[in-house]
Amino acid sequence: MVNYAIFKKEKTLKEGQLVLLELAPVDPRSLMQGDYMQLRYKITRLQDFAEPQEKPKIETLPNSGFYIVTLDSNNVAKKRRIQKDIMPLKANEIPLKYHKSKHQIYLGAESYFFQEGDAKIYEEAKYGALKVNKNGEAVLVGLYDKNLKELN
Repeated sequence: MVNYAIFKKEKTLKEGQLVLLELAPVDPRSLMQGDYMQLRYKITRLQDFAEPQEKPKIETLPNSGFYIVTLDSNNVAKKRRIQKDIMPLKANEIPLKYHKSKHQIYLGAESYFFQEGDAKIYEEAKYGALKVNKNGEAVLVGLYDKNLKELN
């Protein structure tokens, strides 16, 4: 079972679509687990839906479902809608699987670990880079700055 999970993630890394998600502010450090950034994505903030009638309340959402996004020419995701099932999808739409807690939505790629002492490099992070497979499962592959340059 563990080998299958590893195989699936490796396949997503190799074949998945690169999607850049704008980051929302969050406390980036935890001394108990070494250096890492706890990530939140702007896309998961329900208050950021464009129209008031579009703003769902977290308690009305299914426990899991999909954010449907499209990409601009730089692979930056633009939120289209939230739906319970992966289908229907229109041309050029990408599903991102989510799970929710009582107060927050998670995409499954919320922690970015880096080598001790490299915190300064990642302070400029504005985007999380995910590889997303056709089933909407994501693997975090890096962080990018405001100019869409990979940080490393």
